[in-house]
Amino acid sequence: MADSDSTIAWHRARLKKHREVLRDMEVRRFRFGETAEPQARAEKQRLVADLQRKITTSERVIGAYEKRTRRPRTTDYRSLASVHWGNWNSAPCNGVSARG
Repeated sequence: MADSDSTIAWHRARLKKHREVLRDMEVRRFRFGETAEPQARAEKQRLVADLQRKITTSERVIGAYEKRTRRPRTTDYRSLASVHWGNWNSAPCNGVSARG
């Protein structure tokens, strides 16, 4: 998905990268087992917690952006009638304001 907002594009790329790293760590853990060394285990737990924190942060930023810019997906009257159009804040296209 291409984003006109570079910050959101960066968060999407960061989210993908961190999820892949976390998945690879889990695969290695199941393939090779846990290490018996307490320092290595503590370091790995710290790294996993840090990755999960970064993933949560990126998900929140992306979610807030999508909530702000998302349009209704359906076009039936009930769905469109339930949208508060006065509060809807769409992002400008290509950096140009829609109001001219």
